[in-house]
Amino acid sequence: MKKLVVLFSFIAFSNFAFSQETHTVNNETLELKTEVDGSLDLLWNTFDNQYRYFVRSKDGSIVELKNTKGSDNRYQEEYKTTLSGLTQRDASKVKLTTYSLKSFIDDYNASVDSNYTSEDNRSKLKFRLGVSGGFTNHPFVENSNNENALSLGAELEVLSDRELPRQAGFLSLRHSPDKDEFKYSSTQLALGYRYRVINESGFNIYAQTKFATFTSSKATITYLDTDSNVVSEESSGTSFDAPFVFGLGADIKIGDSGYLTLVYDSLFGIFIDNQGNFPVDFAVGYKFNL
Repeated sequence: MKKLVVLFSFIAFSNFAFSQETHTVNNETLELKTEVDGSLDLLWNTFDNQYRYFVRSKDGSIVELKNTKGSDNRYQEEYKTTLSGLTQRDASKVKLTTYSLKSFIDDYNASVDSNYTSEDNRSKLKFRLGVSGGFTNHPFVENSNNENALSLGAELEVLSDRELPRQAGFLSLRHSPDKDEFKYSSTQLALGYRYRVINESGFNIYAQTKFATFTSSKATITYLDTDSNVVSEESSGTSFDAPFVFGLGADIKIGDSGYLTLVYDSLFGIFIDNQGNFPVDFAVGYKFNL
């Protein structure tokens, strides 16, 4: 597992390597990343969870691409006028996002420089590693007294390095030890997918599903035999399932690269039955960009 994390960290670093330099723009000193390097450069960074974009022309002058609100509370879209003035091109359909700005500036650079080659970042991935703790009543396991048990987890999330990606895949590992009142323990490795329904720079809310799980479990069953003696038997096993278990979660940004996570993991499953108890499966954790 350690070698796997190191490998993912290396891939993430090599794929997410933007050059970053200090620039002075209108007497403001800013650390900016270079997204496009050509006849017209695109620079950007996030400040107070807000994206800010800049363009740099051949003479080295840097202009911010702004989109302020007017007195009528409507966005003025000044960045479109700025881009049109610098390129002599129609920028009316350009959005103030990394992908849209990059596409527009790439096209312009290619039109004025036959040797220009775009570095396409659309296929790059980034990774987040997280740990969590919570409690569960094992909603898909027979639990006649509806006992809650501790749940510990770790997760590797994989998502696009585009601005505010909505979709992500994840590999999670969860362990729940047994307790005196409920002699059942399990370790589960799961592959899943999540979609961010609300997706802001400071927080997001998502729905998720686990579509493949490998579970190792052990249980102790106690019963009375024909002579009224108490008998305890241990059973263990492993299973591979495609349960399509659905849940909800939220990420709240903390600092530059960390997130507080809240997850309601097992709300319901399509191909696995609830055992009669209302599902209780909550976890709180922290994850960070690799």
